[in-house]
Amino acid sequence: MMDQKRFETLCGLLGSSGREHAVRAYILNELRQMNLPADAVQVDRLGNIIVTKKGAKPAKRRLLCSAHMDEVALMVTQINDDGSLAFDTVGGVSAAAVIGRQVTVGKQQLPGVIGCKPVHLLSKDERKKPADIHRLYCDIGSGSKAETEQYVRPGDIIYFQENAQVFGDGSFRSKAIDDRFGCALLLELLEQDLPYDTVFSFVVQEEVGLRGAGVAAAAADPDFALIFEATTAADIPGSEGADRVCTLGGGAVISFIDGRTVYDKALYDLAVQVSEENGIPWQTKTKIAGGNDAGAIQNAGRGARVLAVSVPCRYLHAPVSVIRLSDAEACIALAAQMLSAVQEAEL
Repeated sequence: MMDQKRFETLCGLLGSSGREHAVRAYILNELRQMNLPADAVQVDRLGNIIVTKKGAKPAKRRLLCSAHMDEVALMVTQINDDGSLAFDTVGGVSAAAVIGRQVTVGKQQLPGVIGCKPVHLLSKDERKKPADIHRLYCDIGSGSKAETEQYVRPGDIIYFQENAQVFGDGSFRSKAIDDRFGCALLLELLEQDLPYDTVFSFVVQEEVGLRGAGVAAAAADPDFALIFEATTAADIPGSEGADRVCTLGGGAVISFIDGRTVYDKALYDLAVQVSEENGIPWQTKTKIAGGNDAGAIQNAGRGARVLAVSVPCRYLHAPVSVIRLSDAEACIALAAQMLSAVQEAEL
């Protein structure tokens, strides 16, 4: 059973790509509570956390379980003459998804709102075009550039406002579910008595090019790697057939291919078998879409055989995303079973 309070806390932390400090500090504190040996936890030059935990038996194969700490966000690029902020994206953020959203800005976490040119001032051509991130601005209530400069500098991060909440019939909404869910799952596994020695990595800068995962994998040198993520669920009005990709309430998503990786077929088949034998709800993606750290881990160092297990997530990379807690539990259950299965199956 997932620690709901810890998951909510992880989602509420501020940690864009390259600025994962608060998330890393929280995870390191959680690891300290587990009384692991001093040399079991390492932080590399990029800020990845790599944890080696002994299990009941020595590993037959070196297995790495990985998730990323960073979230999508916005970055201040310029302070405008009227005191508002120009910005660009850190990771894949749609302009249409952020208009009118409440945000926090800079080290002081100043409240702000994402604004845009009002519709009555748009030309006919402008109304036909999709929103452009470079035509938006962030309003922090300032009246001048000089006033804003007292609190904000270019390079400061604009985060979506903390909004974690259980709602509806077992649903959960928050910013940063991608991939604080994966981080929460790894911590759940690390609290358990493991069947075999296993390596875990909490990595940086996934959202800007899978940068931390390749470094962590090169150091860990795994034979196999399981990547735990959140993936796009498009089960929304107006979406039909394969375009739905995966659905909330359908269970853990086991991928065989995405936009970056062709997953190991034997690992995919094993995960399906484990799910069905243990009554764990599962599904796969009906459309090639997205990508994750598996794309970097697969060909880092000597290479590794990889598989992604993801929680289906609506409105990915938006100021608020939605999952079903039952799907999260299915991912955790499958992850726990795979720690033994990868070591014992013929692969």
